This record gives sequence, structure tokens and C-alpha cells, in this order.
Amino acid sequence: MGVLWLDEVDKDDVPIVGGKAANLGELIRVGIPVPEGFVVDGKTFMDFLESSGLKEKIIGILNSINVEDTKQLEEASRKIREMIESTPMPKDVEEEIKQAYRKLCEESGEEVFVAVRSSATAEDLPGASFAGQQETYLNVRGEDEVVEKVRKCWSSLYTPRAIYYRVQKGFRHEDVSIAVVVQKMVNSEKSGVMFTSHPVTGDKIAIIEAVWGLGEAIVSGMVTPDHYEYDRVQRKIKVVKIAEKKVMLTRQDSKTVKVELDEEKSKARVLSDNEIEELVKLGEIIEDHYGTPQDVEWAIENGKIYIVQSRPITTIREEKREEEVELEEGKVLLKGLGASPGIGIGKVKIVLSQDEISKVEEGDVLVTTMTTPDMVPAMRKASAIVTDEGGLTCHAAIVSRELGVPAVVGTEKATKVLKDGMVVTVDGDKGIVYAGAIKEKKKEEKPTVVAQAPIITATEVKVNISIPDAAERVAATGADGVGLFRIEHMVLGLKKHPMKYIKDGEIEEYINELYKGMKKVVKAFYPKPVWIRTLDAPTDEFRAMEGGEDEPIEANPMLGFRGIRRDLREEEHFRAEIRAIKKLVDEGYTNIGIMLPLVTSPEEVRRAKQIIMEEGLPLDKIEFGIMVETPAAALIIEDIIKEGIDFISLGTNDLTQYTLAVDRNNENVAYLYDETHPAVMKLIERTIKICKKHGVKTSICGQAGSYPHVVEKLVKMGIDSVSANPDAVQRIREVVARVERKLMLDKLREKELENIPE
Repeated sequence: MGVLWLDEVDKDDVPIVGGKAANLGELIRVGIPVPEGFVVDGKTFMDFLESSGLKEKIIGILNSINVEDTKQLEEASRKIREMIESTPMPKDVEEEIKQAYRKLCEESGEEVFVAVRSSATAEDLPGASFAGQQETYLNVRGEDEVVEKVRKCWSSLYTPRAIYYRVQKGFRHEDVSIAVVVQKMVNSEKSGVMFTSHPVTGDKIAIIEAVWGLGEAIVSGMVTPDHYEYDRVQRKIKVVKIAEKKVMLTRQDSKTVKVELDEEKSKARVLSDNEIEELVKLGEIIEDHYGTPQDVEWAIENGKIYIVQSRPITTIREEKREEEVELEEGKVLLKGLGASPGIGIGKVKIVLSQDEISKVEEGDVLVTTMTTPDMVPAMRKASAIVTDEGGLTCHAAIVSRELGVPAVVGTEKATKVLKDGMVVTVDGDKGIVYAGAIKEKKKEEKPTVVAQAPIITATEVKVNISIPDAAERVAATGADGVGLFRIEHMVLGLKKHPMKYIKDGEIEEYINELYKGMKKVVKAFYPKPVWIRTLDAPTDEFRAMEGGEDEPIEANPMLGFRGIRRDLREEEHFRAEIRAIKKLVDEGYTNIGIMLPLVTSPEEVRRAKQIIMEEGLPLDKIEFGIMVETPAAALIIEDIIKEGIDFISLGTNDLTQYTLAVDRNNENVAYLYDETHPAVMKLIERTIKICKKHGVKTSICGQAGSYPHVVEKLVKMGIDSVSANPDAVQRIREVVARVERKLMLDKLREKELENIPE
């Protein structure tokens, strides 16, 4: 079944329906007003590529280009999109989409207008932000038109920006799919975007931007929106900036048209105080539900507010700067909105068309009317970005914050005032562009300010990490170490299959690649512990690598040749992993733990230890443990402890699917996947209890370690540490501290009651 209704999906369906659709389903479940609609799932797209023979052709094109070459990137995108859009959709899929659209029309008694939006199935992965990379089609009416726009959304997975982004983030193109959301169209009189908390600092300040008509005018940067700031602590509106909104987008028949506004309407305030307060209330419900600040799209039709999309804010600084950089006085050329913080100095390069993108060189200041997805490679090179149009939620602002490039938007006249080649200084905090290279003001000595004490918890709060290049940034979260370092992401990014290195007599080269990646993480966190999980990738993930053609074809790779069972069969590879770790220990990095995945028997642990000792790795200097992610390991944990382990880590993702017989990648049963199922929680509680009895450390590194309601239960069970995703470390630390305080108070009350005479 390729079509699911939005009220049938939730956060557990992200791999199937994408972040956008899953979020809409979640919002419906907590009572948020969301327009009715359905989603064509990501598996349908993958099946389309396979059955049409397009998959191999697409991968061939992508593997042959240099994404830093703008012309190559654009040509590859054009070819792939043409192939997808010219290939007929399977008849059964086409009919299922048409039937769903007809059902959507039943209540109205006529063909309704819908919005057709892409929902990338990777957009909610840690660190990923696919916002704006795929396409949206508004005012679509008629079943044939809906089918056509679904196919166009599929092709938008291969826009230049999306291709470039995936390469930069280390995603493999063959692993990324796309779902498509079809929703009733809100013909909005007012619309916009809301950050429930500040998108850079994370402060409890809701920022709302609003325009007349449809919200696409904001994201595209066509209109500089009204800007409102609401202090969620003091519960009042703090900032109201009314912009001159010369045009608006609206629906006329089946087309989105641009309408010129008269002077009175263009300068009128879009949102009333009551509307701002109502939006903030809805935003707080959404933020509380997800436990993280949200980027929310909203629309108002006939006085009713609708939420049309919500996603996590990915640009909040992990660590706040002590203070903003102060510049010496200089000539102010332009003022706008500080959209991405920092100071950038460089030569101006004005880009007014796609043909001029290539003239931007490393360190230039990119100046344009408004950035487009095609400009992302140039934005990455720029020391700063300045635009005529846009607000805090336009394309330029969102992408600049993610890239960490200072930006000033909405200056109205940057492309007219600034000239190619002139040197300017861009202050992305204050929204000012100065003439020349302005020096940093010398800082006066200030009295020492005592910083707020960090939250200290008895239960350690660690972090999960996959990408070694992100180690320093992740270490800045203040986590108590790494509870899970997944090396398979690093390995899958190498130029060929691990066993091909060995067969080609290049084992030392492979060991060195492992060593270099591991060292980035171990060094960034030293002396805090880093638990390195040995290779645990299913066979299907290796198949696309050079030398991966010999990988076995398995009906269910999650239950197949992976984890410790593969390590012990391909012993040479396991020894290579151990030698890479030994190189680090020999250099003095003893903050390492080795963690064996998918253990089901004591014999596996015994044999792995034997190999480790044969390689001369001193287990008395480091920690040695296992993942408990199979019911077998949980049920025979006492026998495994006897083999001599220092710690265990609960892998709740696999433990849940193996306990409940639910393949979490199978959309037909994904709704049954529940980490808090009583059977799963009993296995976890039993494991923690037995490990505590034998002095073995306990931790959790599955996705559940980032869920406050699960962490609360684990702390009460006495777990020693929890390992969360990077964006959840601070929130989980607060949860742990709160639970520990409550447990302490409960014990004190018990003692007081014991001392009260009868």
C-alpha cells in the first residue's frame, strides 16, 4: 500500500513517510489544526526507480560528477529530473493516488485545491536539514494534475542543492528516498513562519514572520515580511516591525499569481496581538510535544489558524558565545536584518543570475536579490551573504545559519549600492554592512563574572556520534563522553569495501583510515570515555561499494550477516578494527571502550576477547562491553557477565524490533513499533538490575535515550548513563537532574515519615 492518510502516521514512520508527513501526523494526534491530507510513501518511490531501471542510471550519473563544479552538478540534476518526469508511473500507484484525491474531495462535493509537497525521508536525521531542498506545488486541482506533481516532487530529490547537500553530509544517494504529502490547500489571507525559540541562541523568544496571502512569498524571499518577537518568559510581545510588503501571492483559479498591493495595504500590520498570542500557544504545544524548538509554517483562512508544517530547528548554537564581537566605527553602507551571526570581510561579488554564480570565489561577499538553491555551493565559499529581500526565514537566512556564514537580509538596495570588487565588512549580528575592512574593537578589561554552574548529574549523559568530522562540535555539547560511536558510517564513506582492502593487500591503508577517523572522536572527547562499536552495517548497505558485489542477498538484512557474527566470520577485518584501536591506545588514548554489537551468546564474547588479546590490545587499560539489543543477550546476561565485561549498552532500536517481531523499516507493521512496550521495558529493567548486582556499568544508546519519558523511567531503574543524540544532550541532562532531585526528595520524605512517632 503506497498511500497513507496523515492521521495514520507518526514519528515512528519517518523512514517511510519522511519527516514532514510524520510531523503532520504527530500534530494531528495532539490536537493541532492541520489541513486534511495523505502521503505517498517513500517505498513507492524506491519501487518506481527499481522497476523502471532508473536507479542504476541515476547512481551512475551521480558517481561520475564533482559536486563542487556547478556546471557538472546542474547538468546531472537536469538529466536525472528529465528521466524521472518522463517515465510513466506504475498504473496501480497512479490509481491509488487518484482514489485518495477523490476521497479528499468527497466532503466538498467538488474537486478541491491541494498542496503537493515533498517529504524527504532523511530530513529528520540528526544534523540533517533538508528544508527547502525539494519542491512544493500549490493550487493543484484534478487527479491527473496531482499525479503529475507527485512525479515532479520525486524528481526534486535530485535538485542541485539536494545532491550537493547529501554529498557534504555524507549521505549515500542510493539510501535516500522521498515521500510526497498531498494536503487540502489553505487559501490563506495571511501566512508565515514561526520559530518557537530563537533559531540561533535557543532563547525562549518566539519569532514570527508574516505576509499577506500565501507563505511562499516569505521562503522565496520575494517579500520582506513583518517581524514579531514574543518573549515567552515575560509573556508579552517585545518587537513589532512592519515591513513594506509591495506584493502578495494568492490563488486565482488554479494558478498562484502575484498581486500588487496598494500603499495602505502594503504598509499595514499583518497580525493582531491576539493572533500572535494564539500562534505562540500552538507553537509551545508543538515544542513541548517534540521536546525541541520548532520551525513552524502557518496560514490563516477565514480567521482560523492552520499549521501546515513543523520541523526541528537545526541551527541553534550548541555553545553560546560569551559576547558579540564589537567593531571599530566605520561608514555604514546598508542596514538590514541580521540573519546569521558573525563578521565577514571580503570583496563584493554581485550575482543577479544563475550564469554569474561561478564568479564567487573563496572569501568573497555574495550579494544578490535573493539566494536560490542553485547558489548553495557559492554560499559555502562566501565570507558573508547580503540580500535585497527576505526575512529571518527566507532561503538565504536558513541556509546561511546552517553553513555558519554571516548574513544580512532585507537591505532593499544591496545590489544597487554595492559594486563588484569593493571591500566590505558584514556584521551578521547587527544587520549592518560597512565600507572597507573594519577592525575588531579592542576589548576593555571587565570584572570577572561568575558563570552559572553547569548541571551536574549522578547519571552520566553521553552522546551518540556517527561522523568523525563533527566530533569537536558534538563535544561542545558538554556530554560526559560518547556512549555510541558508530564506525559504519565512516567505513561506508570509504572508497571501497573493507574486505576489498584486505583482498588487495591494502590492510594497512584500511587500518589507517579507521585510525584517523577514530582519533578525531577520541581526541575531541579526551579524557571522557568513547565507546567504539565494532562494525555493524547490514549487507545491503555494503553492496553499492566498490568490491561489494559479493555481499549476500538477504530477505531481511537486519536479521542477517552483521554485527559480531560478521566480525567473527571475517576475522581479518575484526583484527584490523582492533589494530586501529591499539594504535590509539599506544599513543596514550585510554579513554576508549570496545563495544560488540548483536551479541547472542557468551561464546561470541569469549572468542572476541581472545582475538583482542592476541592482537596485544591491553584490556586492563580500556573498557570492554557489549550491546544488549537482542532478547537473547538480555535473557542470558548473567552468563555473558561471567565472560568478563565492564559495561553493557542497551540498543533499544533493535531490541524493540526483535522483541516485538516488528521490522521498523516495514511500513505495514511500523505502527506496532514501541520502545516503551511492557515486554521491552521488562527486559531493560531486568538487565539493569542484574548488571548492578555484578558491578557492570549500564547505559542506553538507542533512539529511546533521546526521549525524556523513557529516560525518566531508566533513571528510576538505576541506569548509570544515557547516550542521546547531540541535539538532545542538554534537554536529557535537565530531565535526568529533575528525576534525580525527585528521587532524593522522595527518600528524604520516607525517612521523615519513619521518624514520626505512631
